[in-house]
Amino acid sequence: MILVIDALNKHLFTNILDDMYQLRARVFGGRLGWEVNVEDGKEIDDFDHLDPAYVVGLDDDGNVVSCVRALQTTGPHMLSDVFSAILDGEPPIRSASVWESTRFCVDTNRLTRGKDRNSVSYATCELMIGSLEFARQSGIKDIVTVIDPVMDRVLKRSDNAPYGYVGKKVGMGKVPALAALLDCSEERISRVREFSGINHDVFIDEEAALSKFGAKAPEPEKAFSPTAANKDSLPRSQLENYLFEQLDDATTESERQAALRLMDALSGTLSSEQKNAMRSSADRVLAKGA
Repeated sequence: MILVIDALNKHLFTNILDDMYQLRARVFGGRLGWEVNVEDGKEIDDFDHLDPAYVVGLDDDGNVVSCVRALQTTGPHMLSDVFSAILDGEPPIRSASVWESTRFCVDTNRLTRGKDRNSVSYATCELMIGSLEFARQSGIKDIVTVIDPVMDRVLKRSDNAPYGYVGKKVGMGKVPALAALLDCSEERISRVREFSGINHDVFIDEEAALSKFGAKAPEPEKAFSPTAANKDSLPRSQLENYLFEQLDDATTESERQAALRLMDALSGTLSSEQKNAMRSSADRVLAKGA
């Protein structure tokens, strides 16, 4: 199943994104030997901070088995800023209707051979269909993608051959890289569906994904009011912040004592550990003001 994660819902699927970054580290940093930044087992680069869209393939247990990143070409993107040698002097592609597709990979360790739902072939074709349909639904006309010769052969075998290439092939890690062009037409999508036998809707919607294996949506913070009737319902961090603001703003000894009395009166909502930490911090504030 395919889940689309973007800037609007990424906070709901941090667990899936972490799994995706780990898969990318194993593929691009390990198997392909590209010079990528891997920290804590995750491959994350500067382009991941530009709020791209991720088309992510999941198995029935919610494990990431495939993924690809879609990024606008009107701003920074890999072909213009990282793989510019591929362009061989040509200007980078800049168009609102042409997006860059990169970091396409599948988990060959988790998936099996053959053509069933848990196979590399199925996951690859499902991701192709998902990424093309997502692009088409988003108004994207064409995709430029930086791939290696193996992926180029996979595209051709899947009846999803590029209609053209940009620049030249250059060495990247253990394998060379090249830039291919694909349209997002219904005809192309139909060809891949016919090749793979995948005729159903490949997407899982956000609500269903959250229900099955997403993180819980964070609850909105309640506004802090020192005169609120129910102190137990206040977020702890906001309560402590308010108390320390009162203590820090005190300019006379009587004001400090009043702040401490308020702190003692409201400390019933705190654990013993929090009380001790707060008292220790209060002592430091008082010492600083002395």
